[in-house]
Amino acid sequence: MVTIKKKAVHNPLAEYIERLQKGDALVPDSPENVLEVVGILKSYGVVLDAYSKNLNYIAEHQFLIFFPFFKYFNGEVYFQKLLRHWWHDRINFEYAEYCMKGMMWHGGGGLDTYLDTNEFKERAQAVITAKFKNNPLILGINQLFPDFLTEQLRVSAYYTGLGQFWRVMADMFLNLSDRYDRGEIKSIPQVVEHIKAGLVANASNPITYAVKIRGEVYEIIPKSVGLTFLADTAIPYVEAVFFRGTPFHGTVSYNAQGYQIPPDQTRFQYGALYADPLPIGGAGIPPTLLMQDMRHYLPEYLHEIYRRSLRGEDDLRVQICMSFQKSMFCVTTATILGLMPYPLDTKDPNEEKGNRVYLEKWMSRLETSRLLDVNK
Repeated sequence: MVTIKKKAVHNPLAEYIERLQKGDALVPDSPENVLEVVGILKSYGVVLDAYSKNLNYIAEHQFLIFFPFFKYFNGEVYFQKLLRHWWHDRINFEYAEYCMKGMMWHGGGGLDTYLDTNEFKERAQAVITAKFKNNPLILGINQLFPDFLTEQLRVSAYYTGLGQFWRVMADMFLNLSDRYDRGEIKSIPQVVEHIKAGLVANASNPITYAVKIRGEVYEIIPKSVGLTFLADTAIPYVEAVFFRGTPFHGTVSYNAQGYQIPPDQTRFQYGALYADPLPIGGAGIPPTLLMQDMRHYLPEYLHEIYRRSLRGEDDLRVQICMSFQKSMFCVTTATILGLMPYPLDTKDPNEEKGNRVYLEKWMSRLETSRLLDVNK
């Protein structure tokens, strides 16, 4: 009996489904693509390292502070640093908060579920009581509005959740660059495999959160809750930041009568995989902050390619954004392959069909993405 594999003929991205079935990446393999992807991920890793440290600092030391003027200083406040901060000669930590708020708004995963449980509310109340035990005014406000301070701790939980996720990703990307420099990474499939291996290795890392008040430690997200890196931070992050995102101010109308924003947030397609690079640099475009941060840490071999481009450094942020999107499709490839329901090399017809249906669903979501553009 001859077994004929059914092709996804009705999907405009059928070619990419076949690529993934062979274990290839969404981005074609070439020396230029490898250099571009590794170089931009090196810069991104340096920036994520700073983002991660600041998010975790805010969660652990700036919780329940109503006006955290120095939350971006990581506990080091002095006059010269303050001047650089005002002059914007610094990392734009606002972008990290933008991603955190996007994750919190879109929800998903065990972290989102846990923050609505009675256990979290009880632990939050214990922290609130300990923090403000000598402040009857705030305790009175807490009695009148019991969700107000609890919501502040929910936000803090997302600060640390994203901070712990980015800690792993920063180390992963910087290690990738080191391996490339040593000649160990020479192809896009190797880049994808490196990322996939990192995701798998850290999949079960526990996500916890504890704060210290007057020398006593209070667990807000204890290890016993069972939150883990992959299921409860990585996948919700991909959903919220890669796919859904939020509409950029100035590019669409927020007027409800304009019907330019879908009423259902599950239909949002404003994430990193869909965003048009051309508006980068304009007011109200949050990724501009990220591209500005990454431009300071570009490896010289990548920066030189940008200098030799048609416009040189006049559109550097746009060029960085295009490279960044290409790298994110490599990360997406690693995520897709890592979550495959059955082994890629399975010979079981039912398992092959399950894998194909799984890939078709992913490609359906990517139909309007920048996938075809980054492959030109």
